[in-house]
Order: sequence, then structure tokens, then C-alpha cells
Amino acid sequence: MASEVQIKGIREGLLVTLGDGSWDEVRQSLLTHLDQQAIFLRGARLALDVGSRNLKTEEIEQINQEIANRNLEMWAVLSESLTTESSARTLGLTTQLSNLPKEKLFQPEIGVDLFDEPAILIQRTLRSGYAVQSPGHVIVIGDVNPGAEIIAAGNIIVWGKLKGVVHAGASGDEHAIICALDLSPTQLRIASSIATTPKRRGKPQPEIASLRDGRVIAEIWEPKGRSYDI
Repeated sequence: MASEVQIKGIREGLLVTLGDGSWDEVRQSLLTHLDQQAIFLRGARLALDVGSRNLKTEEIEQINQEIANRNLEMWAVLSESLTTESSARTLGLTTQLSNLPKEKLFQPEIGVDLFDEPAILIQRTLRSGYAVQSPGHVIVIGDVNPGAEIIAAGNIIVWGKLKGVVHAGASGDEHAIICALDLSPTQLRIASSIATTPKRRGKPQPEIASLRDGRVIAEIWEPKGRSYDI
């Protein structure tokens, strides 16, 4: 059975937590997971939590290279093992998230269910420079400012102003949607279709964007909404 791999966003990239099993099993599960999610993990920076495993320098160096071969960067190894921490430091890797300035840590809550599928819940405003990547849905209670970015394999729901860059259905799901109380993104993408912000039509209203006949359509978020191309 493949070992479980959990990923959540932090300010400096993604925190990857490995499940139970031998190192070889866990390592292979991680690489398989990265390959399956290659589209929206591309270019990400990873902090790898290996638990209490005792890893030698060459083992960490191997996984580091395998991750690098996938156009990803492993910048930290977290472990309860002093041996593993020492091996990681030998390779110039960070071993504690607390080494980062507190205000730069970004840890959205995982475990929310949306339409019976996994989702990330973020209860804060995403400022410029913040990037969130998720293999499921993303829910933001707060604003997404210009310069912030959200990439999700599923839906994106923003209970606030959406003014950054968003990409829903990043793995090719053309049924994905993007909702916001104020839908004014710098760029909006669903699957492979891209749209930019249309000219504001009056006062901001809650809107939902989806793909219809190959075009991105936005409509007022109400029982009987009107729609227009964007």
C-alpha cells in the first residue's frame, strides 16, 4: 500500500508530510505523488517532514536530487531525529520552520471537505507575493490582493475581494469554478482557458466564473443571474 503524502501551503512554499512505511516505500510514494501533481506543483519550494526517521546524508542527497529533477526545490528537512537534522545541515538545508520570520509563515488549515473532496481553508487576506497551490479546492475567507496567486486542481472560493491571479481546474478539470464577492482578478484561468478582468459593470457584486462552450463566463451569484463573456 502506498504511503500517505500530505501537502499544505506555507509562506515559503509547501510543507510535505510523509506517512508511515519504510524509507524506500515513503520515498517512492512521494515521487509518485509529485509526478501526478506535476502541473500545479511546478517550480514549488518544498519543506519535507520525515518524522522520526534516521536518514543518512546520502539518502537526503538522493531525494533532494530526485526532487530537483522534477523542477522542484527542497529547501528544508524537518525531523525528530538528530541524525537526520545533522545530515540535512551538512547539505545546507534548513531544519526548523521557526528559523523563518514568523510573519512569513503561511499555514492554511487542511481537512475541510468541499463537495466531499479535500480543500484548503485560509482565514486571512493573501497579500502580494503569497502563492497557494492545492491538489484540491481552495477556500479563502479574506481578500486576495494583486500580486497574490492561487492555483488549485479544484474550485476556488473567495469570501472577499479577488484581485490576484487565480487558476482553478489546474489539472484539466473544465467543470471547476471560481467564486468571489468581488471578482476582479488580474488574471483568471479555468483548466486551459484564460481570461483577464473585464471592465467593471457598476457596483461590485458576488460572481461565479465557469467554462461554458470553451469560454470563461461570469455571472451574478444569485438564484437568477445574468451572464456575460470575459
